[in-house]
Amino acid sequence: MTVKAQHIFVNLPVKDLNKTKAFFTTIGFEFNEQYTDDKAACLVIGENIYAMLLQEEFFQSFTNQPVTDTATSREVIIAISADSRAQVDEIVTKAIEAGGKPANDSLDHGFMYSWSFQDVDGHLWEVLYMEQQDEK
Repeated sequence: MTVKAQHIFVNLPVKDLNKTKAFFTTIGFEFNEQYTDDKAACLVIGENIYAMLLQEEFFQSFTNQPVTDTATSREVIIAISADSRAQVDEIVTKAIEAGGKPANDSLDHGFMYSWSFQDVDGHLWEVLYMEQQDEK
C-alpha cells in the first residue's frame, strides 16, 4: 500500500493568535475562516497546504509533551516555494518588516535560491525558489 495524502496541515503553537494572524496577513497570506476561531487560525500556504496556528494552551491539549521553546531549540523548519528569486526576497523582506526576524543570510546555489525568517512566534520559515529542469 502506498500512502499519498491529499492535504497537509502543519500545527504550530502561537502565543498571541491575533498578532500572528496580522503578521501573516501583512506578508500576503490568507486564512480559511471556516477553520478559524479564537483558539486557532487556518493559514492557507498553498493548494491543499495549511498551517494550523493554535493558541499555545489549545496546542498543548493535543500532546502531553511540552511546547518547544523556539528561542532555544528548533523542532521544525517550514520550507515553502516561491515563483521566483524576486518573490523569495519579497516574502522575507515583508516578514521582517512585519515584525519577524532574519534567520539566515540568503543562499544562492545557482539552481536554487533561498532565504529564511523567523515569524513572531520564533518558527523558522525557509522560502526557496528552484529552477525547473526545462528552464536550463
